[in-house]
Amino acid sequence: MSRPNNYGRIEDYCSMGIGENPENGEKVLVYLDIIEQDGEPFIKDIKFEAIACMTTVVAGSIITSEAKEITFSTAEELISVTLGMLESVPPEQAACSEMVAVALKAAMDGYSLNKQNNKKETLIYKIEQSCSPELQFTGEETKWESYL
Repeated sequence: MSRPNNYGRIEDYCSMGIGENPENGEKVLVYLDIIEQDGEPFIKDIKFEAIACMTTVVAGSIITSEAKEITFSTAEELISVTLGMLESVPPEQAACSEMVAVALKAAMDGYSLNKQNNKKETLIYKIEQSCSPELQFTGEETKWESYL
């Protein structure tokens, strides 16, 4: 925990995504260095930064280690499996890992959007879980936001 894998910033990143907890303002930023390999985006390098709790930093270390040097389609599977596993975890514990997974998804979606629009945008995806069991979201809150 004192030296998480992949913690830091890629200065000349291809895409950055943010996962945010709207309840308490915690954030995870995921930076991707991407190359096209056989017509599919491939995560050459990945880094993350967190303004969050220790559990989020540990989750960031694990998820980014798994996402390094894989294709977007494999990373989509990683995100899906991660979020699926969190369904059986209490929401206040799941929120930390969800924030990292949605930040990775935001970075990947941002890369695809950037290619379409030929401009760099950073997407912010808000988590659905709550760090406080009594403050569960109703589903009426904004889940996805786009920032330039």
